[in-house]
Amino acid sequence: MFDHLTLILSITLLIILSAFFSSSETALTAASDGRMRQLARNGSKNAKLVEKLRSDREELIGAILIGNNAVNVLASAVATSAAITLVGDNGVFIATLVMTILLILFAEVLPKTYAFNHANQYALLVATPVRIVVLLFRPLSIALRWIVVIFLGSAREQQEDREEELRGMIELHSDNADSEQREKKAMLSSVLDLSELTVDEIMTHRGSVSMVNVNDKPEDIVSFVLNSPHTRLPIYSGKPENIIGVLHVKDLLRGLQNSNPETLEEFDIAKIASPTYFIPETTLLASQLQAFRTRREHFAIVVDEYGDFRGIVTLEDIIEEIVGDIDDEHDEELAGCIAQADGSYVVDGNVTIRDLNRILDLTLPDDDASTLAGLLLYETRTIPLPGQEFKINGMRFRVVHRENNQITSLRIWTKLKNTSTKTSSSRVTE
Repeated sequence: MFDHLTLILSITLLIILSAFFSSSETALTAASDGRMRQLARNGSKNAKLVEKLRSDREELIGAILIGNNAVNVLASAVATSAAITLVGDNGVFIATLVMTILLILFAEVLPKTYAFNHANQYALLVATPVRIVVLLFRPLSIALRWIVVIFLGSAREQQEDREEELRGMIELHSDNADSEQREKKAMLSSVLDLSELTVDEIMTHRGSVSMVNVNDKPEDIVSFVLNSPHTRLPIYSGKPENIIGVLHVKDLLRGLQNSNPETLEEFDIAKIASPTYFIPETTLLASQLQAFRTRREHFAIVVDEYGDFRGIVTLEDIIEEIVGDIDDEHDEELAGCIAQADGSYVVDGNVTIRDLNRILDLTLPDDDASTLAGLLLYETRTIPLPGQEFKINGMRFRVVHRENNQITSLRIWTKLKNTSTKTSSSRVTE
């Protein structure tokens, strides 16, 4: 009776150990990285231990597998030996059948299911004993790792694409979401996009930049600034490409307050201008956002590889890429886009595709062109004449006005009846 009880207790203990190894593997691999990092920063020793164990996943999984297989083999051997003693050779079949059922049910399915459903809590619970197991089996794990290298060669583990994983999680959690959740999803996705977009994709093109000529009369400059919706304006001398500074409305008002009204004609705008901050057009938005914060700047002049003036970008432009449009009482919904009675729009050629897509909820491609005129030139491979019409991405485009070789105005119909949405540059016949 004592021998039978000892045998049952031994097999039960081995099954419990097997369940421990199986559940620990599941919990430690399924636990949330973000949750563990947050708990570790809050001072949780177990969370720090979980992060340390997961830092070398190969050693962690190797030690758990060694322990798990060892107790499974030992449990099967003990059960088989006891079964042969009791019923003879048929005991091998009986022991195999019984142990297979017990190990699958109580050492695999049940513990792994529980560990998966309570991964974060269970990982914190088993972190300390698993750490002991890893230390005990470290020599054997190292030896087995070398054996694997000898037979299979060295294999460098590929790093997970964290950005794609985050994008997938954002998409997963926003499925069937309400408008508020979709807005959060758009903001989170936009944050990730900052590391891919460059300033030339969101900048205000030079043709649309309001600028101050330093050679104008002071009263004309004041009138121009007061009628402008902007608080910062580039100052140029001679020609627009020769930018010598940036004028802030507050600096202008402060300078006028401290000046003598009788000598207003001698008021020098250049003296109160801020130094110009130039950036290359290939600067990533994430880098530029950090640069704005570091320099405590809100305004930058964008130049190309030759140093030529391309446009301007502001801190607000970058923030709007994350949260959407930030309008104040002086902003226009979209300058250069006028709705028509028939549902079409008359749009300036220098309006950016990103702004147009956002305002009108369109899906025009912006990979090869940043402005609407640029898109038409790219798709048609020609410089169209006024009156010509084209179908692009399921939309109808008509050239309204052209100055020299620059398309300055277009009319677009966002919806066409009985037309394919496939991108095409074919001319629309009347």
